[in-house]
Amino acid sequence: MKKYLKLLSVSAVLLMGGLYYGCSDFLEVNPKGALDENVLATEAGAETLLIGAYALLDGTSNNITGWEGASSNWVYGSIVGGEANKGSDSGDQPAINPIMSYTADESNPYFNARWRVVYDGVVRSNAVLRILPKIQGGRPAALASMEAQARALRGHYHFKAKQMWNMVPYLDENTTDYYVPNDRDIWPEIEADLKFGYDNLPEAFPEIGRINKWVAGAMYAKALIFQKKFAEAKPIVEALIANGKKPNGQKFALLPNFGDNFDAVNGNSVESVFAWQYSVNDGSGAWNGGWGEVLNFPHTGGPGGCCGFFQPSHDFANSFRVNAQGFPLLDNSFSTPANRLVDDQGIAATAAFTPDQGLVDPRLDWSVGRRGIPYWDWGPHPGISWIRDQGYAGPYSPKKQVYKQEQTGTFTEVGNWTSGWTANNYKYIRYSDIILWAAEIEIEVGSLDQARQYINIIRNRAATGEPVTFDDGTPAANYLISEYPAGHPAFAGQEAARTALRMERKLELGMEGHRFFDLVRWGIAEQEINRFISVERPRRPLLYEGSVFQARHNYYPIPLIQIDLMRGTLTQNPGY
Repeated sequence: MKKYLKLLSVSAVLLMGGLYYGCSDFLEVNPKGALDENVLATEAGAETLLIGAYALLDGTSNNITGWEGASSNWVYGSIVGGEANKGSDSGDQPAINPIMSYTADESNPYFNARWRVVYDGVVRSNAVLRILPKIQGGRPAALASMEAQARALRGHYHFKAKQMWNMVPYLDENTTDYYVPNDRDIWPEIEADLKFGYDNLPEAFPEIGRINKWVAGAMYAKALIFQKKFAEAKPIVEALIANGKKPNGQKFALLPNFGDNFDAVNGNSVESVFAWQYSVNDGSGAWNGGWGEVLNFPHTGGPGGCCGFFQPSHDFANSFRVNAQGFPLLDNSFSTPANRLVDDQGIAATAAFTPDQGLVDPRLDWSVGRRGIPYWDWGPHPGISWIRDQGYAGPYSPKKQVYKQEQTGTFTEVGNWTSGWTANNYKYIRYSDIILWAAEIEIEVGSLDQARQYINIIRNRAATGEPVTFDDGTPAANYLISEYPAGHPAFAGQEAARTALRMERKLELGMEGHRFFDLVRWGIAEQEINRFISVERPRRPLLYEGSVFQARHNYYPIPLIQIDLMRGTLTQNPGY
């Protein structure tokens, strides 16, 4: 399904007859009319509505929001989690600046954009569930499948709201009074929706992008892990590892090479458990492409041609430093001057520069674009000439969602103001994520040695897979990574093992939108982000001067406009 046929998705909003939750447009204009639900009370009509519910998975819509709502979480998960700076320059997308510096308030338009698109996803999912009982003559199996898909989607959208704001309203298909307070924890309803999908969905679908039993199981396990229900998540994660399959029947597995995950040709590989389906050059005006990530390319001369956002932080890049045995510096000493990567800050593109010669994890150069190191097939990263304002946001470029030069025009939109709209799917859940969930579960309720073995699966792939190389096949840097042997101090106790697991997630999943939400669920966001600020501020004073992360920042402020529209039924998060 191309972007789940996103152009059809507006019917889900029309069906609501103006009850578009959290959107002021319908409250300000008297509707001329509304589409009667009964018109769509057929199996085909319900399928159209279901496609509309899928269409908002990426968090963008041409009638709601663009990159502000992107559910790749490059702003809300990676930038706020310390993996990246906003990038570009101070004047472009200025609403991100206070989010990045932990000074944003409830009036920030990015928060309202995200709220609108998440709850529109809820509304569209409920439209499917409301229409299904009215259908006569439909195939029972097809209707049951649509019910389970819609409930899984509804659980997912509420999960995204829960991550962002914690105390949020829950809406189901029977909600008619949309002034729903946020006065209770909605985890039970999220769990019930995702479990229903896991228990009732088939394993196979003709379309790769649908939620099947195993995808729903991964979503359900993630919700349990976020609640620290590790014992309940354990059998589900183990079943995913033993039996989990994509809708086309392919068993989940790691790709041989870490970097292959980010090549657009592998958008639906065996490692991609749940991905937003992007397509280009399909008549949608680029809205079916990666709209949420369109800003996140080198500034000039290379892929995208714009706009220099989402630049990896110094702290994130330095995290890939390893010791002489090939292990990460779990004591955070990677941030000390002696261990920091050599970079080209302040060095002209015409001046000589030698990249860092120290030992690094090979995943570094699949995750971060840095001068002198091959950047896909675009040649070595040229440094400052690809950076919009190096003095503002640093010397690094994003890489994971960037396309190859040879893919220009086939995996990129043609004829628009930038080629940054791509068909490079965003992988919301990768199989490596599931392996690391298994390791985390073992640390919390099982065997530290089993956790070590799970982590070693991930590290072995990084060690045996292809590193970034120059044209002659020579490794582009001094790469070294080792598996943790039995008895390694990193697994001498539960707290040490937690540290190793948390670092492994950072190295494996960095710049993929997970970091901030991981830090919050681990209960270490205040400690870790203030450490990050202390390291990053001396290098990037324009970004972080005066920044302090406080406990209230664990959740974002509920948008002021939503509080106003809801006439006092929403309570603001503490501290805002």
